[in-house]
Formats: sequence, C-alpha cells, structure tokens
Amino acid sequence: MEIGAAIFFTDYSMAPTDLAVALEQRGFDSLWVAEHSHMPVTRRFTHPLGEAALTKEYFDVMDPFVTLSAAAAVTKRLKLGTAICLVIQRDTIQTAKLVASLDQVSTGRFLFGIGCGWNAEEVEDHGAVYETRTLKMREQIEAMKQIWTKDTAEYHGQIVDFPPMQTRPKPVQQPHPPVIVGGAFRLAARRAIRYGDGILPAAPNAGSGSPEDFMPRFRKLAEEAGRDPASLSVTLGGAPEDLAVLRHNRDLGVTRMTVRLPPAKEDEILPILDRWAKLIPQVRG
Repeated sequence: MEIGAAIFFTDYSMAPTDLAVALEQRGFDSLWVAEHSHMPVTRRFTHPLGEAALTKEYFDVMDPFVTLSAAAAVTKRLKLGTAICLVIQRDTIQTAKLVASLDQVSTGRFLFGIGCGWNAEEVEDHGAVYETRTLKMREQIEAMKQIWTKDTAEYHGQIVDFPPMQTRPKPVQQPHPPVIVGGAFRLAARRAIRYGDGILPAAPNAGSGSPEDFMPRFRKLAEEAGRDPASLSVTLGGAPEDLAVLRHNRDLGVTRMTVRLPPAKEDEILPILDRWAKLIPQVRG
C-alpha cells in the first residue's frame, strides 16, 4: 500500500512546488488536490459531513490543473491526482485536452480522480443540470476516452454530443490516465466498475462504511460485472498515523491511503511529513 497526501492549495498554504518536492523527498506516492470553482452564498444542500466541514479552504481553493502542473515541473516520480475534479462543471473537450497535457508535462504521472459533486448551486451556475449530473459525468468520461485514444473522435450521448473532430496531444499513459471515481461507496463503486479504473470512497461517516465492509463488496460487484477486482485501485482518505491500522488496510487490499494536510505553511506541514517519512517504509514493508 502506498501513502499519498491531499490538500486544498490556497494563497495562504504551502506552495505547490515546495510541497511536491517535500513529498517526493520523503517517499510519498502521490499528491491529490481538491476542486471547487466557487461557493454559492445560498445552498440547498450542505456538505456531506455537515456544515461545520465546509471550512475556509473550500471557498479559497486554487484550480487543480494549475497547481498540479506546477508540482509536475519540479518532480520526477510523484504521482499527481485530482480528488476530485468536478468534471460536470467543465467543458468536456477542453478538459480532455487539460488531462492529456498534464499527463504529457508530468511524463505519465496524472491520476484523474472525478466526482459529480454535492453542491447543487455550484453545478447549476456552470449551466449543468444537478438532477442529470451523474449521466453527464459518465458521458463526459466516455467521450474523453474517445478523444484520448482515437485520431478522429466523435461522441453522441444524451447530454454530451459532438461530431468527428481531431485534437492532440494524446496522453502518455495508455490507453489513458486512470479514471478514479469518487463518492459514497455504493453508487461510486458501480460507476467505477462501469467506466473507471479505481474508486475514491467517501469517508465512512459520509456513506461508505469501513474498509472491512466495502472491500469484499467491491470485489464481488466487480466480479459480477466481469471486471478483474485487481485492476481497480482503491484510494482511501484520512490516513491515520497508526501503523497497525495502516497495515490492516494494506492487508485488506487497499491500494493507497492519503494524509489530509491543512492549508498551512511549511512550519505546520513539514513536521507532519517528517513523521510520515518514518511510517511509510514500515507500511510498504
């Protein structure tokens, strides 16, 4: 099992370039960044973990493709992931180009974590329809796969629709960067198995349950759908500084756990990373 780190980059956090270098030096597998384009003042739904979880960084987070591009420029090994990219708020063709471009500049290190979001007004402010967001997300990914893998691509869905077109660059990773689907376990699992390469389950108290519960269920669902469970990664957030728990999750078959870092400066973040630098070799061992 690998250990990654997740953060909301803001103008008051550690810089993406500095954090990426620090993570790579300490043996972390990956850097994961969040996305919110904005936070509507009036919202009919709250954060899945409650209104108290909607802290300042949700309002202030930087664009994920910008911060990951900066991180890619100063690292060689560190994987770079979105956790998650709100694809339904983005143009499909332009996002396909962003993904392929970031995979190129990182020489094949991008992990495309996606989700359909909970914030209805944020979705609707971009012209998307909240009630059909999951259909749109599936069609967007199906369409992007055509763009990434074919010289001439076209897609005709209920929401995403474009005639034959050509665009480059293509991604370094073949056939494309891993598509890792985030969300509460039951629905995210079915989406990941249908059109993804892995899953980012929501926190246990946000509808996913414990790893002991969902890992065997995920394998069973994959097998029933004709997918090899070993081909689908499982990335869990909220990694505790507890070697016994980490090893337990590793033995359950969890691919990766991520450490949630505060949107803070070096004096707060580097001590956290130094503690994890001692744990990571023991988790891998």
